Amino acid sequence: MLMATVAALAAPLGACANTPNFGNLFGGTDSASLPDEPAEKLYNEGIALQNRRDWRRAALKFMEIDRTHPYTEWAKRALIMAAYSFYESQDYEETINQSRRFLQLHPGAPDAAYAQYLQGAALYDQIPDVQRDQTRTERALVILDEVTRKWPQSEYAIAARRKIEVARDQLAGREMTVAKYYLERRQFTGAINRYRTVVSQFQTTRHIEEALARLVECYMALGIVNEAQTAAAVLGHNFPDSQWYKDSYALIQGQGLTPREDTGSWISRAFRRITG
Repeated sequence: MLMATVAALAAPLGACANTPNFGNLFGGTDSASLPDEPAEKLYNEGIALQNRRDWRRAALKFMEIDRTHPYTEWAKRALIMAAYSFYESQDYEETINQSRRFLQLHPGAPDAAYAQYLQGAALYDQIPDVQRDQTRTERALVILDEVTRKWPQSEYAIAARRKIEVARDQLAGREMTVAKYYLERRQFTGAINRYRTVVSQFQTTRHIEEALARLVECYMALGIVNEAQTAAAVLGHNFPDSQWYKDSYALIQGQGLTPREDTGSWISRAFRRITG
């Protein structure tokens, strides 16, 4: 998505006057001795490449400004544009590198929020499936969360929150996958630890109902009736119409038991006990 910051930075500038090239009149000139092209010209060329969706070349053009005109306002604007162009070309490592460099050089700039968001988005776009290591997911969460804390009213905070929800669901899904592995092998203690992690750290994800129901199942398998009743009561209090609760209730009732009374402060204590 083309952010407003990029649109503003991409506004074309007036054409620069062409300088005649007299080098060949005297037998040629070493290109290394030629003066650098004006920053304005390079910037406009980068914008033109972006308009043609030639993202890689656009990024390199903006990087040339940073190299030949360092510590100028042009270099500052070009750096964030390079980061954006690298992102569009799906060169996520360079997106992160250039965004991080922008933040190091210009931490108080208006585009700092966008630079931080780009880093998080680059990591977010590399989130693997739940069967694989979730280090990138965790890093994306840290960076995107910083966007929401430092710039809560920005448009980037809104986009960051949407990505945070998906990333947290992904991490919860990873815990559920590992828990299932233990459960299928009847390693109930290992499964319980993973399901408790979901309940304590990922309460707003779509996995919470199943995690509570699986806790009931694991505790009943181990004969820890009180904990099974507690988990079932918390599940019923929060999701009374859930099929997971109906299944848990049937499991407990089949043993001649019922979930504990699911009212008042007891539920709060029960929830703290599950998640503690």
